[in-house]
Amino acid sequence: MGKLIEPRQRRGVLEQRRRIKMAQSTHAYVRGNTAKFYDWLAGSAVAAALPQGPGVWICGDCHLGNMGPIGDSDGRISIQIRDLDQTVIGNPALDFIRLALSLQTAARGSDLPGVVSARMIEGMADAYEKAFLPRNFASPEDEPIAVSTVKRRAFGRRWKHLAHERIEGGRAAIPLGKTYWPITDEERQGIERLITSDAVRRLVLTNYGSSEDCELTIHDAAYWRKGCSSLGLLRYAVLVGITPSSGRESFGLVDIKEAVASVAPASPLADMPSEPAHRVVAGARALSPFLGDRMVAGTLLGKSVFVRELMPQDLKIEIDQFSRHQAVASARFLASVVGKAHARQMDDGARTAWLRALAGSHGPDLDAPRWLWRSVVELVSMHEAAYLDHCLAYALDTSD
Repeated sequence: MGKLIEPRQRRGVLEQRRRIKMAQSTHAYVRGNTAKFYDWLAGSAVAAALPQGPGVWICGDCHLGNMGPIGDSDGRISIQIRDLDQTVIGNPALDFIRLALSLQTAARGSDLPGVVSARMIEGMADAYEKAFLPRNFASPEDEPIAVSTVKRRAFGRRWKHLAHERIEGGRAAIPLGKTYWPITDEERQGIERLITSDAVRRLVLTNYGSSEDCELTIHDAAYWRKGCSSLGLLRYAVLVGITPSSGRESFGLVDIKEAVASVAPASPLADMPSEPAHRVVAGARALSPFLGDRMVAGTLLGKSVFVRELMPQDLKIEIDQFSRHQAVASARFLASVVGKAHARQMDDGARTAWLRALAGSHGPDLDAPRWLWRSVVELVSMHEAAYLDHCLAYALDTSD
């Protein structure tokens, strides 16, 4: 059994863990500090020159680790955006730049030459723009090896694989330890009320292909220490059992996560839900339908939370080392995924206007928008410096 850490003490423990994770590399620092990206946006001359695209739902934190294969209740799998905590209705250029920054810091960690950075930006621009053309709207880019490998893993995964990772031995219990922590009686009672509410019960039973007359049982729940930028917020894993009137019990795993205000700037006239969890669910349904259809908003312990049913096929794309070819191919493919997520929210006129704005800003020496290249150069430089300052502060704190 893990030792109970009181909720008021968790934030300090998790903040320390977050600092450690962000000190691992510039790429990790970028992933864990979305606010730094928007600090740049508020004061950069380059950012002031960005084209203002049509207001659509954007991810708001569109980095490499927030994309991957997602399954739906019918067994289909698609590469989509998988984390929508920061989603708002805003300028699609912001997702494009943040993804470019993430891919560039990943490539720099692989010691690739600068010319590869230029080719990645050109590939991203080409693939993103093609996503807005009618003939390419539904056609996928060729999947790079890094993506096809994780997608094949997703196709082969079943509940037993998720159970092996998340359930303790043969018991219907969540293994407490480094990842899962014990919860208080107050937390457990609040979780039980939330899971048995009509909206969540309907979500769980529907996504597991069960009927309303099934019995839904909560076997276990634990605090889930997961993520980086969201560490310190409420996060729980809940193991549920679904038993039909005649038949054996099957299991499911439910994720409960606190939703907070986004740091991403919204369009001035954006009509969005005021409640953070409802905003996250609305953004997920627009950008990543496979995921959004498995989510519902609720309240837990006075906090706005969203609930999602986990599936074995949900994986993230993790690339420790890029080759030259893989870096360019991955940049193209992921830019296409984001482009399609933006494009399907626009009508023909908006898509044509946004495509014209993108194509019209290409430079004579780079087949990509000038503002994209200058933004990435400035952002990489700023984040490298901020990362080194972060490491220095962490080293000084831990040397005492």
